[in-house]
Amino acid sequence: MASDQENSQDANAPDDTSEKEITRGITIMKSIIRDRDKAVTYNVNWNADNQLIGSNAAKLASYIGTLVRMHIPITATRWSNKELGSAKDKIWTEILRSFNIEDTTIRKKYILQLAGKRHRGWRTFLTNKYLKDKEKIFVEYDPEYPVKYAIFITEEEWVAFVAQRRDENFKKVSATNRKRASNPTYAYKKGRLGYARLEEKILDETKSDATSLPPHVLWKEARVGKDGTVRDDVQHIYDECETLSQSISTAEDQENRSVLSRALNVPEYPGRVRGKGHGCTPTSLYKNPRRRNPSNQEVMETLQALQAQVLQLQKDNERYRCMEKCSSQLKETSEKASINCQNKFPEGISSCQLYLSSPTYRLVGKGKVHNTSGDLLHHRPLPDGHLKASVDVVLDKDALLPIPDIVSETTFLRDAIGSFVAWPLDLIFIDDETPTKPASKDKGILRHNESVASQKEVFAQGSQQLSQKIGSRQKNKRDLPVTSLPKKGAFVPRYQISLETLVDSSDMATAGAIRLLDMEEDIFGYSCTETIGKEDLEHIFRHQELGVGVIHTYIRFLYDNFMRGNDQLSNRFRFVSSSLVNKALICREPDSCREYLVKRFMVSSTNNLYLWPYNSGCHWLLLAIDPLKEVVYFLNSIDGEWTNYPDMKQLVDTSIKVFRSQRQARVPRTKSSNITWIKVQCPLQRNGIDCGYFVMRFMREIINMNQIEIPITYFDEYKCAHYTRLQLEQIKEELCQYFIEKRLII
Repeated sequence: MASDQENSQDANAPDDTSEKEITRGITIMKSIIRDRDKAVTYNVNWNADNQLIGSNAAKLASYIGTLVRMHIPITATRWSNKELGSAKDKIWTEILRSFNIEDTTIRKKYILQLAGKRHRGWRTFLTNKYLKDKEKIFVEYDPEYPVKYAIFITEEEWVAFVAQRRDENFKKVSATNRKRASNPTYAYKKGRLGYARLEEKILDETKSDATSLPPHVLWKEARVGKDGTVRDDVQHIYDECETLSQSISTAEDQENRSVLSRALNVPEYPGRVRGKGHGCTPTSLYKNPRRRNPSNQEVMETLQALQAQVLQLQKDNERYRCMEKCSSQLKETSEKASINCQNKFPEGISSCQLYLSSPTYRLVGKGKVHNTSGDLLHHRPLPDGHLKASVDVVLDKDALLPIPDIVSETTFLRDAIGSFVAWPLDLIFIDDETPTKPASKDKGILRHNESVASQKEVFAQGSQQLSQKIGSRQKNKRDLPVTSLPKKGAFVPRYQISLETLVDSSDMATAGAIRLLDMEEDIFGYSCTETIGKEDLEHIFRHQELGVGVIHTYIRFLYDNFMRGNDQLSNRFRFVSSSLVNKALICREPDSCREYLVKRFMVSSTNNLYLWPYNSGCHWLLLAIDPLKEVVYFLNSIDGEWTNYPDMKQLVDTSIKVFRSQRQARVPRTKSSNITWIKVQCPLQRNGIDCGYFVMRFMREIINMNQIEIPITYFDEYKCAHYTRLQLEQIKEELCQYFIEKRLII
């Protein structure tokens, strides 16, 4: 705070020659202004604790007080108020023009904190001089306007300032602070010298090579009067600090309370060091920030990080144990089986069943085995005793891969749907083979230990025997069978029976037989060929879980029967390939999945609804995406939330944002990061098999309604709690009829 002698020069001070935007008044310290006009600047020094010292330190402190009175209104009650930002910047700019100070964050912070102290001192000076009497009691009359400081204070500011100071809450705080400061236990006796310049003075007088002094030494020296005597209580605190400093390390001093705080038996305040003065912090004194208690958010973040580490360790441990088992199985297999797999498996692509032998011998999935000479898996040679297999259906969601894919970090079979894996030769069986369990001490599979998927197989075998009886009459006929008359009101799956008869009487009944279905570019945005094997048809006949091939064939049926030749429907509805975007590929190749979706969305000229059957590993659900409106309809037949599929959601959100950027769309700020996800209250399945059939019916009903917007409660025409078996059989009948009419079997 500037002295009264300095303030008395205000009226005769010259005009301010600072920057034009500074218009609050004139500068008092004329010598600084004159030197600034002559391009003369002042050097300042800093001690080891980043505190202001040197011959020009007092001059800079007084100049800061002058600038504060010029640019900061006395009505400003909080120094941290953001509205003072421009005024603080002006103060900092003016100081840089006259003093050689590094323009760094730490220096600016120090100077502005010192300016805040000067501002509080300026307000306190005005309060004590004009609003209180000699006994420091607030006067009852209206204080006169201080004309002497008119260059700093307007009349309006003065009225507002007086009202602030006469507030009863302020008076209570002022009385409390005055009482506490009126009779300090250990009075500071160095006036305006301050701890930093006191330390500098002591070091100069003693000609010490030290760069700083301990806080308790400075604290003692600051309480020595002009006569040089030290009070007994002050000396007692100093002696106790000396004793404590011998037994407490610097680290402990930093972690808890300092030596001086311990001796005084007072709390330690954050951001300051007792006995060191303004600007010294735990960071500058200890060269490391003082630790503090973490916030709740920091605790939760740390906990989540630890949980993620534990899960990663568990995954790595499980992967390595699985790889160790695979190595032992591989060794046994290589000794028993021939490396030339042509003897056991037909050349080419064959539908197959995938088994595991540990912890129990069981069927875990179905797919297609690729027996091709020189075939590679993810650009790497196949391990000895293994073949490349594509996974279409997962029957045991907890089954581990025989050899985990370390590149994509895929460990579970359910994450490999739609991709290729390496599978041991002795655990692959062509569909017409009957797998025989190797002799082991397990004495077979115990029914209570068998997986849910294996139990489904037992049910499927019974269903197959019943179906064979129904179609046995037409075994040797190539024409459509004539079924016996059903009971009145009973549903007869005519096309399913007919298609099954055709399959049994064609080469599709033999191992490895497949059919290829061409998928036009308009369907998925690229031309491709879908492979249909006997196993895919068996899934339909036995009402089992469906693979990608069946879902895509039904999409081709929808395109041919509803959209081909209908410009309105073909322009309104489009499809996303489940072969190019599925959980396995999202985890392994997210960039290619995003590029495909964005490229697909870029076809949109008007509002389109993209239907995407998504397989999460062992479950089908449907996404209906409107990329222009940035709306995603979520149809899940097991009543799950989209938050259960974070990888899928992140891919969709990112693809829509990239699509938005590429088409240079302008989106309001409130919408820029919010893509609308709507959970549709669609019909729900009542078992673990029907999800694929539900997705096919969802797509049919959406296209049939010819609406871009899907009601949150689903369409009134199709609204129900659950689809009946008859409604699902109708979908299967359409699919089987399509196979027959397209002559895909014969």
